[in-house]
Amino acid sequence: MAERKIAPLVPPRLTPGAGRQRLASRNAQLDVVDLLSRPRAGSLVYGMGKVDERGAVSNRATVDALGWATGDHLHVALVGGSVVAHRDEAGAFAMGPKPYLVLPAAVRYRAGMRARDLVLVVADPNHDVLVVHPLVALDTMITTYHASLTTVGNSDSVRAGGGR
Repeated sequence: MAERKIAPLVPPRLTPGAGRQRLASRNAQLDVVDLLSRPRAGSLVYGMGKVDERGAVSNRATVDALGWATGDHLHVALVGGSVVAHRDEAGAFAMGPKPYLVLPAAVRYRAGMRARDLVLVVADPNHDVLVVHPLVALDTMITTYHASLTTVGNSDSVRAGGGR
């Protein structure tokens, strides 16, 4: 039996701006807004923040989604390695004049968060809760999710070429 050789897949060489010229020549338009406005089923609001030297984590979009205002009392606790905050009249902490959450030193220490650490800030307006996830928590969540994608018999798999 003769060997079958498969030609390597080598994309054509493009010069700078060639992609734009090709789009223009086909009179094609790429509406980026349509690409970014995919509907989501959930109501969570996400944002990245950075812990500062005082423990403040700022992300205006998440705090605005909750409608928290100056003087609102908060209960802040460490739950499973992430910081969970919610409004509570008996809360020991209060929102300041700026849209950020100050993480108490003891909570930061127990969560392993230090100044300049990036965190994921998640607002859940339906439950009036703000959660601050350190990157180590994201690593765990994402690797667990990725592992679930490799399970045999996943009914959501998509074949090459876009068919199901």
